[in-house]
Amino acid sequence: MMKGDVFVQNDVILDISENAISHLNVSLLEILLFDRTTRKKILWATDDYAERGISYAAGDEIKPDLITGVNGNIIRSRVLKATEQKVDRTRTRAEVFTPSWVCNQQNNLIDEQWFEGKQVFNVTEGTTWTAIDAKIPFPEKGMKTWKKYVDARRMEITCGEAPYLVSRYDTVTGITIPIKERIGLLDRKLRVVNENTDTREDWMIWAKRAIESIYGYEFQGDNLLLARENVLYTYIEYYRKQFGDDPDIKTLKEIALVISWNLWQMDGFNCAIPYCKVNTEPEQLSLFDLYPDDMGVFDYKALQDTKGQSLCKIRDWRSKETVLYKNIVGGKEK
Repeated sequence: MMKGDVFVQNDVILDISENAISHLNVSLLEILLFDRTTRKKILWATDDYAERGISYAAGDEIKPDLITGVNGNIIRSRVLKATEQKVDRTRTRAEVFTPSWVCNQQNNLIDEQWFEGKQVFNVTEGTTWTAIDAKIPFPEKGMKTWKKYVDARRMEITCGEAPYLVSRYDTVTGITIPIKERIGLLDRKLRVVNENTDTREDWMIWAKRAIESIYGYEFQGDNLLLARENVLYTYIEYYRKQFGDDPDIKTLKEIALVISWNLWQMDGFNCAIPYCKVNTEPEQLSLFDLYPDDMGVFDYKALQDTKGQSLCKIRDWRSKETVLYKNIVGGKEK
């Protein structure tokens, strides 16, 4: 059965369909596969698909024709991967997905600090939780407003399918989590947007700001695509809940563009694209303004050092600047 372009059986999500995304709009899938640092497609960065032949090696780009048509649904969430494949990815990439109940408890700790109180979004009991029914309270005056909460930046490192950011399904069982009970950092922001906006225009402004405020990086390309798709579909699902219909393609492209910036492919050890040789010599970097083209892709002259190293860059949407992630972790100026 299909629910919003996602295959569902017995309340278990069987993956987002790249065929469905491509059929909806081919440019949408192109944007979700785009790497903002290299201006090419994201890499497979795993040999799990190499047996499929040419173009599926770890260093190859993930192109739409490789994952659509007869090749549709070859990228599957971890819960649906074969046990042998899971074990191999755990051994070679230390890939272990955190159970959703653990994600919830850790996300609760973040909110306890921000709200200076407990049980803000849900009440936990062992490995289960129950959502708070009442509207999330914010002081009428002061700095802890709902808008400040939506704008507060959050990042999931080595994000995999982004279970800390969005919680569309249980990471262990694959069972769909109802919107009311979702516990991701973006889910919480979108719940706040739903509760505090009165018009579609305001909702769209603040829902987009919510997505602009969440970040994550991942090495393996299939995981990254799943993470990007999960964020996009989370936006769609909250939009449906609020308005009873679907956002238009123009809106989805705008959201996908933000997602392609905020969830990026990176080797966390050197803050560069996968398989990039690290240059230990002094770097000469250039940062400058971005100019959109007709696909919503930003034009730039790659942020590289003198040896051609591609250091990953991200977008600061509030200051409208592009920054090197390495400079953020290193405490350097932009």
